[in-house]
Amino acid sequence: MALTNHILAPAAAAACCFGRRVPLPPPHQLAVRRKQKSLVVAMADLLGDFGARDPFPEEIESNFGERVLGNVDTLHNILIPTLSVLSIARLPLEPNPAPVDAADARRLLHKVVGWRLLDDADGMRLQCVWKVRDEACGHELVARINAAVDGAPATVVFEAPNQVRAELQTPSAGGLTVNDFIVAARIDKVKTVDLIPKKRVWA
Repeated sequence: MALTNHILAPAAAAACCFGRRVPLPPPHQLAVRRKQKSLVVAMADLLGDFGARDPFPEEIESNFGERVLGNVDTLHNILIPTLSVLSIARLPLEPNPAPVDAADARRLLHKVVGWRLLDDADGMRLQCVWKVRDEACGHELVARINAAVDGAPATVVFEAPNQVRAELQTPSAGGLTVNDFIVAARIDKVKTVDLIPKKRVWA
């Protein structure tokens, strides 16, 4: 059997499958398909990876975030501020606020950033902890928070060597009220970037 020097064109080689010829679409259709494929890839690069999801109701009920909210070693905020957070900070304090129960307190907790809910013998209260660079930064943060509180009942203390702790509660109500969450939202707007430790960047 004589061998022939036969070179198949790339398109013909792709169309040849197990000895049978598969008809190829016209060249203009191939060009359109290549263009559509490149558009899909470009859109994927533009949109990025959408891998996140909202927590299930069961996960929210389990309070899975209690271990990280307000942690002194956590330098980032878990919750993302939204328009609702900004609006609650602008609300006026109620003159005679009614106490909120535990269920309402947990729902209102989503309106503030970095705070956690404490419920013990002293009653329900909000607590937030900041880590600062040194004692001078700690006293400066205490002064800024007290200015934001503007006379509302709050406990703001510097704890050596480099920690500031704030607790909110309404003594007249014997627990938490809406006012405490409004004050917490106002404290969230206090500038702290220049007072907290700088993150190290390793090469």
